[in-house]
Amino acid sequence: MLRRRAKISIPEFYVGSILAITVADPNSPSKNNRFVGICIDRIGCGLRASCILRNIVDGHGVEIKYELYNPLLKRIEVLRLEKRLDSTLYYLRDALPQYSTFSFDMEPEPRIEGATIPINPLQVELKPRPWYARWERANLMGVKDVNSHITEKMLKQAAIHEKPWEKFDLMKQYRSTIPEDEQVEIFSEVESQLKEQEVTWQNARRQSKFSRKPIKA
Repeated sequence: MLRRRAKISIPEFYVGSILAITVADPNSPSKNNRFVGICIDRIGCGLRASCILRNIVDGHGVEIKYELYNPLLKRIEVLRLEKRLDSTLYYLRDALPQYSTFSFDMEPEPRIEGATIPINPLQVELKPRPWYARWERANLMGVKDVNSHITEKMLKQAAIHEKPWEKFDLMKQYRSTIPEDEQVEIFSEVESQLKEQEVTWQNARRQSKFSRKPIKA
């Protein structure tokens, strides 16, 4: 994992951030593919960490899952760093296309280093049913008036299947994360190497800024 981190910088990003990820074409070593999209989910941790990007291309929803430590991955750019109201954004599959449409020519938005990560309060509008999932049962904060698309019977069923206690389920959180004791042990081993790599990346960025040739008028 550390060897891979020495070759590629994995920046800070969250579900809801807009990313551009460049990967090498396995069938053509000299060719790269770059995809821009909104991160709708982050999965796993460590070497198994991955993310899913979504965009609308030629009127069709396109989703690509990227393994963050895949040797074919060349670059991760954060074009817009922000969070959303929900932990996953799979409901964008059933939302209007404009909520998942991003230009492939989008430029990175400037941000102040160390500033608080903004939370986008946007609430998307869903298309009429049928849907990819029963979103009325998910207690979503980022969906506008989901109950207007369902019947009274479905609304009652949603109340029956509601699980408000899950956010207090410590065992569920434990199973989905690494125990804290193990985290301390792991980070104590890799912290010094990560700091060295961060200094190396910062020096490389400074050198690239000074080495850029001035644009002639």
